[in-house]
Amino acid sequence: MDFKAVIFDLDGTLLDTLEDVINTLNSVLESHRYPTHSLDEGRYLVGHGMRDLVRKALPENTATEPLIDALLVDLMNHYSSNWNRHSKPYPGIAEMLDDLTARGMKKAILSNKADRFTQLCAKELLSNWTFDVVMGHHSAILHKPDPAGALLVAEMLKHKPEEILYIGDSGIDMQTASRAGMYPLGVLWGFRPAEELLEFGAKTLVEKPEDITKFL
Repeated sequence: MDFKAVIFDLDGTLLDTLEDVINTLNSVLESHRYPTHSLDEGRYLVGHGMRDLVRKALPENTATEPLIDALLVDLMNHYSSNWNRHSKPYPGIAEMLDDLTARGMKKAILSNKADRFTQLCAKELLSNWTFDVVMGHHSAILHKPDPAGALLVAEMLKHKPEEILYIGDSGIDMQTASRAGMYPLGVLWGFRPAEELLEFGAKTLVEKPEDITKFL
């Protein structure tokens, strides 16, 4: 296949951010006297954005909108100081991005993480590479798996959806790719299992970043 561009999910795909996210979440929950979550539980809480993270983390039938609003403010404030304590690129990501850069492949990031944190992660943890577009969630687009963000990125890249390889670690990403008319490739080093990726439309699964360059 002759792909002209690649769109990456961020958390669980390029960066291992889970520990910082869940540690911050647990700090907020604990301060409000709610139960905390293990890292393994956290794998299934993340993915739909920070507001949904708060909603899912609260005990069943307690997640009122005013409570979510209050905890979300706390989460954003705490995460501002704790987002980069442990977060880092997965092994092999640097070499894979070097290869794509050498090929002249256009690269973009599309995340459900709030845009300001997405920009921070890209700027500080992926500073060795230039991305043509970096976009986190903001009020102008719906969260993935709605395809609007992916289609907007495609427009900014000046490529048709069918010319774009969409890479992510969750069913959300695979749905987004399929709905946008892009090729869904799932990675197995992230937060979700192969079964979920296949269930939601992954056409190819890869076990390590170098497999992406082999696929291309």
